[in-house]
Amino acid sequence: MLPLPPAPGWFCARPRSPPLPIRSPPTRASTAAMASESAPSTGGRGEAKGAKRVVVCGGGVIGACTAYFLAKNGAAQVTVVEKSAVACAASGKAGGFLALDWCDGGPLSALARASFHLHRSLSLLLDGPNAYGYRPLDTLSLHLLPDGSFSASAGASPLLPPWVDGATARPPSTIGTVETTAQVHPQLFTRRLLASATAEHGVEVVIGEAERVEVEGGRAVAVVLKEGSRAIAADAVVLALGPWSDRFPLVSSLFNVYGRKAHSIVLLPKDPAAITPHALFLSYQPSPGAKLLDPEVYPRPTGEVYICGMSKDTEVPDDPEQIVGERESIGMLHKVAGSVSSHLKYGEAEVVAEQACFLPCTDDGLPVIGAIPGVEGCYVATGHSCWGILNGPATGASLAELILDGRSTTVDLKPFSPSRFLRKRAH
Repeated sequence: MLPLPPAPGWFCARPRSPPLPIRSPPTRASTAAMASESAPSTGGRGEAKGAKRVVVCGGGVIGACTAYFLAKNGAAQVTVVEKSAVACAASGKAGGFLALDWCDGGPLSALARASFHLHRSLSLLLDGPNAYGYRPLDTLSLHLLPDGSFSASAGASPLLPPWVDGATARPPSTIGTVETTAQVHPQLFTRRLLASATAEHGVEVVIGEAERVEVEGGRAVAVVLKEGSRAIAADAVVLALGPWSDRFPLVSSLFNVYGRKAHSIVLLPKDPAAITPHALFLSYQPSPGAKLLDPEVYPRPTGEVYICGMSKDTEVPDDPEQIVGERESIGMLHKVAGSVSSHLKYGEAEVVAEQACFLPCTDDGLPVIGAIPGVEGCYVATGHSCWGILNGPATGASLAELILDGRSTTVDLKPFSPSRFLRKRAH
């Protein structure tokens, strides 16, 4: 049996079995998306007579995916409200790792599988390989010794790519193949999807801070921007603000969303062509007796290499632009990078970014996707933790179906319904 890898994107659920080859056909949602995009354009959805007005609060991957699927068939006139910039927080600083079956055996399984297939079909529609670095890749689990350690096993395994020349405690294991794991550049993916939604389907993007949802007669009727600068009328409102979702009493009165601060660095080696497409999930002990760490390494088609793995629960600042990495955590990631490869040693590779972001988490570890109880026309989509980039497409497709058709057929959203917190309170 293969050893279980550390969790992708800062300690998520681990795969429960060795990866399986893809045998299932594309999901209904992916087929519908391909059929819709291949049909002649008749203008944005907002041009359709009687289109439902939907305001999506949040310009991250969840908001972008929701806006895209709401708008693509002409039944909704969509406005996205974003405080700072599209993909300015976790959606721009995550790893972008995609896995077909790592959530199997739990509530996330159907969501993850549907989303993995949707990523593949969206890549065909949106020129993913060129536009945002979509590509399948092999994934390895590796037990790494500290930089400077000696190991006779280093480089001995045929699975180990030549650029991974650090000391290893044992041979690597394959935990994902080009059939079951892939990647995107998350910021480029989010921006490409929303750019397509605006250019081809009439979605409007408003830069401003959503202050509250206006409710009349038990129904959401508008989103009011900060200081009353503007009120955007709506037939439905979606709150997809990541860890900032709990700034709205409609959310905070029902469940808790908190932020886990995660660090990452992006390096550009002197010889990018030497870095092959192998994602690495590491077990790393900085020194004897030290706490075992689970860093992750993602080479990108741009030639850059993304490394992450240091996280902590801490208060989320009001402005995503205020988020900066902590020097100790950034320093440890540089140490990890040098231990993985001589190509990534400090001074040998250009430092493109040293950064941090906040992953939205919930008390029960599951995302919250669905209608907010007691307020007709108000929906929430948050709490995806490290799986936000993977699960964005199926979340957006399912929520769009729920809003427009009254039920979701892409994925059953019952496990993620906000109403589950009402049941817990009753007990």
